[in-house]
Amino acid sequence: MAISNHLQPGMIISIKNKLYRVESCMKVTVPKGAPFIKTKLKDLDSNKVIEKNFKLDQTIKEVNLAQRQLEYLYLEGKDYLFLDIENLEHVLVPHQVIEAKSNYLKEGVEVTASFYGSTIFTVDLPQFLELMISKTEEEKGSANDTQGTRVAVLETGAKVEVPSFIETGDIIKIDTRTDEYIQRV
Repeated sequence: MAISNHLQPGMIISIKNKLYRVESCMKVTVPKGAPFIKTKLKDLDSNKVIEKNFKLDQTIKEVNLAQRQLEYLYLEGKDYLFLDIENLEHVLVPHQVIEAKSNYLKEGVEVTASFYGSTIFTVDLPQFLELMISKTEEEKGSANDTQGTRVAVLETGAKVEVPSFIETGDIIKIDTRTDEYIQRV
């Protein structure tokens, strides 16, 4: 159990048997009335963000999600099949959980998954991945610009802006959180 005064972004709480991640929270004081805690909560099932106010010192049920390491195997229908590294069981992750992160999934990539019971709520990619360029598009930039860039299509299908010296077949390091080119490997 937690107290509303101690809520912090990133915490997972349960309200009426639904799980929410605290996106933001702040104490609000008003001239007439009692102060309260104003929060933005993300429903972990639907990804909808709601606003909810709590009284000061209100008891809230905090939930701890279990973290497990999974290795990506392949796409199965619309969902993604992973191997749990610890117990070698197959885990099917719904496409709603993966979303845009699928742009960086290739066989053998290890991710950290957050579970509550047998339900997966989030999947976190490694911050950096090394991926091969499968094709490059025309350069962007003016004729006077010696540091032109181009769009590269990675082996996973993701598109990333890279310097003009990067060619098809090169392996590059990508920051998966910002979708940015880091360096050629």
